[in-house]
Amino acid sequence: MSHSIHNKKLLARIRKIKGQAQGLENMLVPETEQSEASVPADCMKVLQQIAALKGAVNGLMMEVLEEHLREHLGVVELTQAQREQEVDQVISVLKTYVK
Repeated sequence: MSHSIHNKKLLARIRKIKGQAQGLENMLVPETEQSEASVPADCMKVLQQIAALKGAVNGLMMEVLEEHLREHLGVVELTQAQREQEVDQVISVLKTYVK
């Protein structure tokens, strides 16, 4: 996949995540800050929005991770030391991600 096409797909995912985060924020804004006609969000809708947001972030992470592994670790020309360094970097990021 070319980088420009891949970047467009990533930007689309990021914009979706931004929209989901904005939706969650809108649900949590106190009634006094919202319009007269709005009603407070119920807990289940907030939980569903958080789950959707988490799923979108996880999907983005997997897409970028897969691309990185294919582009950087799948290269035949890497020395064993370079490959080990790449693996260590990926492991470090994954450990931070799952905390």
